[in-house]
Amino acid sequence: MADHYFNLCTLLTLSLSFHGISAVDYQVTNCVADTPGGIRFNNEIGIPFTKQLMGTVNDFIWTTVFQQNNPDDRKPVDTVNLYIVELEVDEGVTWGNNNINISSSFLQGYQGDLKFAYTALLYHEMTHVFQWNGEGQTPAGLVEGVAEYTTLRANYISPAFAKPGDGSTWDQGYDFTARFLEYCDGIVPGFVAKLNAKMRFAYDVKYFEELTGKPVDQLWQEYKAKYGH
Repeated sequence: MADHYFNLCTLLTLSLSFHGISAVDYQVTNCVADTPGGIRFNNEIGIPFTKQLMGTVNDFIWTTVFQQNNPDDRKPVDTVNLYIVELEVDEGVTWGNNNINISSSFLQGYQGDLKFAYTALLYHEMTHVFQWNGEGQTPAGLVEGVAEYTTLRANYISPAFAKPGDGSTWDQGYDFTARFLEYCDGIVPGFVAKLNAKMRFAYDVKYFEELTGKPVDQLWQEYKAKYGH
């Protein structure tokens, strides 16, 4: 599928290796450079900023969120490809493990600080590239919650982001689950990193109890009670 995009795109691709704790190659391609969204990307964000940001986010995910100082603990990723494309859904999609599509319509129509929103989006989507998901067994709500937890830890959240205690279930996903994971991290420092490590090859809801001493439903009830919900 990546080859398909390279054949169709106007190639504005440059590569950059992040020479921090490990080297990853970042490829950024604006496939819709002549559209309003593609033009706004070039004018307000651009390929050089995106590549630098991908390296910064990658470092943050490894060192702060997943605490994977040992390269053997990380998902083996040599290249991350980011494409600016037309999407039926807004914002972004991660597919094929290491490919990120960013919607040009999102870039075109966003009202407010576009660079801030774009940065938040990359923290989320890059997490999907590097997180463990139990080889596909982890519930989607938890997968999305971990990704949004990264944006929360990086302090790239909007005023509409869920407040502590919000949500109807712990695995509701996105910002609701991110806030619950933040609570769990307060109980057990490094909780999200430890949970991610456990999900390398499989998933079991009992991981919550193994890490905290309490089943996830009890944790959720205590979380809601703490914030008066």
